[in-house]
Amino acid sequence: MARSLSSISSNNLFSSYPPSTTHATSINKNDLSNRISSVAPSRSFQLNMSTVAAGATTARRVKTAEAEVSDEQVSIKGWVRTVRKQKTLAFVEVNDGSNLSGIQCVLPFDSVDEDTMKEIDNLTTGCSVHAVGQIIESQGGKQAVELSASSLRIVGTCPGDTFPLAKKRHSLEYLRTIAHLRPRTNTIAAVARVRSTLAGSIHKFFQGEGFNYVQTPLITASDCEGAGEMFRVTTLDIDDVASLPRAKDEEGKELAGVDYAEDFFGKAAFLTVSGQLGGETHACALGDVYTFGPTFRAENSQTTRHLAEFWMVEPEMAFADLTSAMDNAEAMLKACVGDVIEKCEEDLEFFGKFFDKGLKARLDKLVSKPFVRCSYRDAIKHLQEEIAKDPSKWQFPDVEFGTDLATEHERWLAETKFDSAVFVYNYPKSIKAFYMRDNDEDGGETVNAMDLLVPGVGELVGGSQREERMDVLVEKMKELDLDVEDYWWYLDLRRFGSVPHAGYGLGFERLVTYVCGIENIRDAIAFPRYPGNAEF
Repeated sequence: MARSLSSISSNNLFSSYPPSTTHATSINKNDLSNRISSVAPSRSFQLNMSTVAAGATTARRVKTAEAEVSDEQVSIKGWVRTVRKQKTLAFVEVNDGSNLSGIQCVLPFDSVDEDTMKEIDNLTTGCSVHAVGQIIESQGGKQAVELSASSLRIVGTCPGDTFPLAKKRHSLEYLRTIAHLRPRTNTIAAVARVRSTLAGSIHKFFQGEGFNYVQTPLITASDCEGAGEMFRVTTLDIDDVASLPRAKDEEGKELAGVDYAEDFFGKAAFLTVSGQLGGETHACALGDVYTFGPTFRAENSQTTRHLAEFWMVEPEMAFADLTSAMDNAEAMLKACVGDVIEKCEEDLEFFGKFFDKGLKARLDKLVSKPFVRCSYRDAIKHLQEEIAKDPSKWQFPDVEFGTDLATEHERWLAETKFDSAVFVYNYPKSIKAFYMRDNDEDGGETVNAMDLLVPGVGELVGGSQREERMDVLVEKMKELDLDVEDYWWYLDLRRFGSVPHAGYGLGFERLVTYVCGIENIRDAIAFPRYPGNAEF
């Protein structure tokens, strides 16, 4: 059982520690010693065989999130959060990352061995330990259970004078500068657990719906969005500009560009912005598929909503239309958020206390309330009526048919107008991607596309029915100056047994920020990549 959240104060908001992935196993002393000998003596964290707790090979390891009262001798492995010493006993709070609160280890001086007494004097915040004892009902009121420890050994020391995570509140901006250590904080560890639960739930949902999981390539020659904001992949020696092969015209005269025919792939190659096009190939054979992997955008944006490297969930459904995509997206989000509500109660309570007091109510509403569906034309009318009341309140007051909705517009629709998640559909053709199907009923002025807007974030999902008519698709590609030859394989899907199909993309990090109630997307991924930053 977990310790009550009320016992976690804002003073140690950034002092929690993550799970160890090491399971209790028999340790070969010689093998471990050999590995230790290769570590430079100057390293801060040292491991010595004498630190392995007595009974390590026999006591069953228990994660703190699963600790229950038992007569069995168990072992707890984790990182020290706090140490309190009294005359006759010591209290050591240990967190293994499996939950927010960890567990209190009580060490009565008259019941522990001599080696444990020596170790107690060397305990510091941040050091890793291995404790053995019994899980009993807690004598205090701040937690349900505690470990009555018979032995404790320090596994890795942590010098208090140089440890960057002292027991105080650190800003999220500072924590990004030590991203390799920030998973040891309450906030980022809680984000990681919610993120893990969401990822597992996404796979569970699609597998349960009969979708096949497809892994599409990260390196591509195709620009899925047609926006040109792509990272180039090359093995050419760009440090030696003079050596770069120059492109030539038909007469052999050098042109300004590089001849990528001499590059590794024989053509210009990039990091993918989406797995959608590859996903469509399998949807047109397997029926329903989904991809879930990293994507990249070379967009020079420093906003709290954008990353250069992020994960996308992209299902594709054959014999489907836009309504099918909206139905699937709504069911998927309700299932995944519902799983988090069920499995991450303590973490959500934490986020609700320190970041978004209305978080739990907002998530409950998303799961229980049907999503609103509103056409783009109607959304524009609603916005125009509201903005007309006081244009000075809006950063972007000029809204008309063809306007690409800004975040303030999206959030007003979701938070104020409808107080609900809302699908806005049938967007103008001019502001959407080439692969989206033209709407026949308005002469192709709009496309069969949708965005899902949610309170607190704005756009969370973007999708469409794909253009399955080859002649229409080719014309749209030409209008956007896309090289049709680069998409020959994509056009083959229309040439050989074309079918109506639809899909959507979910920005996974945006979903994480929404469910956790945090503002900056850079805190929703382990190592954020954005303009000017590629550390770690």
